[in-house]
Amino acid sequence: MLTKDLLRVSRAGGGYHPQFAGEDETALAARVLGCYQGHVGEQRGALTEALRELERDSGDFKLVRGLAKLLEREATFEARATLDPRRARRAAFEAGERGVVTEAEREEALATAADSLDATPEAVATSLYADLDDRQVLATIDRAWEPAALVDQYNLSLAQTALFDATEIRVRSSDPRRVVSAVKRLRLLYEVRRLPEDERRRVAATDREVVVTGPDALFRSTRRYGTRFARLLRALAGTREWELRATVDDRGTERELVLTDADVSVPDADPVTEVSYDSGVEADFAARFGSLDLDWELVREPDAVAAGEHVVIPDFAFDYRHGDFRVYFEIMGFWTPEYVEKKLTRLEAVEDVKMLVAVDESLGVGEAVETRDHRAVPYSGSVRVKDVRDALRGYEADLAAEAAAALPDELHPAADVVTIADLAAANGVSERAIEDTPVPEHERVGRTFVRPAVLDELADRVEAGMTLSAAEDILAEFGIDDASAALSRLGYRVAWDGLSGGTVRRRETDTGDGA
Repeated sequence: MLTKDLLRVSRAGGGYHPQFAGEDETALAARVLGCYQGHVGEQRGALTEALRELERDSGDFKLVRGLAKLLEREATFEARATLDPRRARRAAFEAGERGVVTEAEREEALATAADSLDATPEAVATSLYADLDDRQVLATIDRAWEPAALVDQYNLSLAQTALFDATEIRVRSSDPRRVVSAVKRLRLLYEVRRLPEDERRRVAATDREVVVTGPDALFRSTRRYGTRFARLLRALAGTREWELRATVDDRGTERELVLTDADVSVPDADPVTEVSYDSGVEADFAARFGSLDLDWELVREPDAVAAGEHVVIPDFAFDYRHGDFRVYFEIMGFWTPEYVEKKLTRLEAVEDVKMLVAVDESLGVGEAVETRDHRAVPYSGSVRVKDVRDALRGYEADLAAEAAAALPDELHPAADVVTIADLAAANGVSERAIEDTPVPEHERVGRTFVRPAVLDELADRVEAGMTLSAAEDILAEFGIDDASAALSRLGYRVAWDGLSGGTVRRRETDTGDGA
């Protein structure tokens, strides 16, 4: 189930209709999956920020958070530090017990703590708070989902959550014996009704309806009973054809919830088959490329490309995230001379597409690939991501120039505060295309455009002497997350008060002391 704060329902017409994710949301599920997969080995804080950005982009934060909640249950986070964080904190605070105000004093305290622990100051600094939730590292994702299976699991979990406050459930199924067996196993109160002849055609010609009464029938509502209803739905959804009608206590108002086999299905026990690769070189490249945050999405075995009377299915494609542009990618490994010649013949016949070809240096056919109007990337042992990245940059420069040319001479965003990333997304271009375009009604502060009126209000609210945390909260109210750049623009700096925080101070314009 999901938590109730993530429940998405419509009450149109007096009903109670879960807002299921459809095929259109599969792409969003893939992006949520990508956030987790791309942040393996990184801190939870970075993952959380990426998910927040995705929430803003999608416009449906409950859906993003619901999908993320399902993945979080399969994720393992761990504290990674050279030293035990508690020991590091104890030593550091003991070293700085006389007070730490300046950056130099902080470094001195860390050095003293390091000496007592037989470690380096860097090891102490990185270990201090490694066990905090946002500093913990995503180690593994125990269950590998495919986007469609994740959507199925989301819909099942959403329906289970909607049933949590049901007071009665009426079930018709193509396998009523299985439903009754599940009801008994869950120790729910029930009865089986025989249906009139004219109602038996509605669901698999069944002549029985299983009626399960909820906790209100016993004059008390229990969380355990709601959880059992959720588990019953999973058993029911495993049958071929079914219909469920429930009476839901929606904060004192009775509403009817209707679910069918068209709404909910049970994902396979092992929903994800690992992506297969023709070679370890391909698998290694895909893993390393996928861990980077680039303007290109890697697609495994994309659409077929016409090559004369034949077709070529490249190993990968790179889809540009800011426009309709695709570059195909083929990895030529240690093949026989005959196969290499056949592959070169096919590549020669490929027209009107952009293609990169990684060529094992031992084949000696890099020049032959180039003569066929494709870019060759030589490799030995493994394909270097940097080489491929450099080749893609050649396309990026042209794409960014085209995008910039299509932009108006000036941009006039409606929002008072907008990041370069959001402005680029709104215009369907890369950040690179936005950076040199004037935004006359806003001032650029770091990577954010801010209206002068907002800066004036911030100048009134941010004061010298307040904690950095308080200042960050004020900035966050306006959607500004780059505290360093914003405080600098307002004429402030941060003075460290200790190892874990700082105080906002007025930046001195004259550093001389007159001595």
